[in-house]
Amino acid sequence: MGVLNCTPDSFYAASRTDSSAPARYHEMIAQGADWIDVGGESTRPGAAPVAAEEEWARIEPVAEAARKAGHPVVLSVDTTKYDVAARALDAGAAIINDVSGLRAEPRLADLAKRYRAGLVLMHMRGTPRTMQTAPHYDDVLGEIRSELLAAVDRATAAGVDLEQIIIDPGIGFGKTAEHNLEIVRGLDSLADLGRPILLGASRKSFVGAILDLPPEERLEGTLAAHVLGVRSGAHIVRAHDVEPHVRAIRVADAVMTGRL
Repeated sequence: MGVLNCTPDSFYAASRTDSSAPARYHEMIAQGADWIDVGGESTRPGAAPVAAEEEWARIEPVAEAARKAGHPVVLSVDTTKYDVAARALDAGAAIINDVSGLRAEPRLADLAKRYRAGLVLMHMRGTPRTMQTAPHYDDVLGEIRSELLAAVDRATAAGVDLEQIIIDPGIGFGKTAEHNLEIVRGLDSLADLGRPILLGASRKSFVGAILDLPPEERLEGTLAAHVLGVRSGAHIVRAHDVEPHVRAIRVADAVMTGRL
């Protein structure tokens, strides 16, 4: 899953795009992305919210590029806003990626039901502005599992089919570096929820805490975290750097399955 940030303030500066976003979309496809996740509002720690009209204005050129290309890969929209998600689905997006797990906007479940769209439910404590203010868990994996299950229940109660849902433990969203390590190591504890697991560790601060490096120098650490995440149960990895991940995960899959 390639990350396409149509934002001026995402934490990894090299991922920020403006008029270059459609070109980045095509580049990620050429590099082997199966799925591209486009977002117009940064969810980095401390990020300020963006109005729906501005968010859609940032995303629309990518949605149009995908439409003109015939949607050669899956397009998802990373948003918590009903109007933005509806416009993206109308333009051909197939998945809503909701970092709030339906807490910010429960009506996203109604959209997923109506459009038969995929729905990524991520775990987050608080909001991007507050989530890194002394996050605390007594049982990080147990509490994430419980809260993801509640999100899944919210979606299915609204009529979303279980088969439409993907879960994401929310690396870096209301977690310390130690929490993130425990999550990557213990992803298999979420397997009994019966849904594909998405892991998004790309260039995040816990990788920087281990290596004492800025986001620009965290590729190798990201690859290590994602390969080990696949080993412990991740089905999808969300990455800024598509080509290195395609290569690394292909080798990991071959080692795990014994098939070239």
